[in-house]
Amino acid sequence: LQLVESGGGLVQPGGSLRLSCAASGHGFEYVMIAWFRQAPGKEREGVSAINRRGRRTYYSDSVKGRFTISRDNTNNTVYLEMNSLKPEDTAVYYCAAPDGMDVRRWDDIDEYDYWGQGTQVTVSS
Repeated sequence: LQLVESGGGLVQPGGSLRLSCAASGHGFEYVMIAWFRQAPGKEREGVSAINRRGRRTYYSDSVKGRFTISRDNTNNTVYLEMNSLKPEDTAVYYCAAPDGMDVRRWDDIDEYDYWGQGTQVTVSS
């Protein structure tokens, strides 16, 4: 499974961005997909995840109510709609997938085997 993120950029505080994670290869529709982010000097942290059918979603407390994750299994893509962006949301955002269908903890980076190259999100005035 190969993952490619896009949609990052520079946005003012309070603005919005939509990130995309496009997958190629076999098995996308069978796996949970997660978004992580890593700010300079900080550890990579879980932002959101969605199960294989899109019926269960997970969010970190820091983004709950502002970010929305969704997936389109027909087009092998997962989206992260980010609203009311704050400077502390500035980071490189990565999407990730496990080797199996599910994970025990959605925000544990060790659960994921496939990673994209990341897309930079900068929130600044």
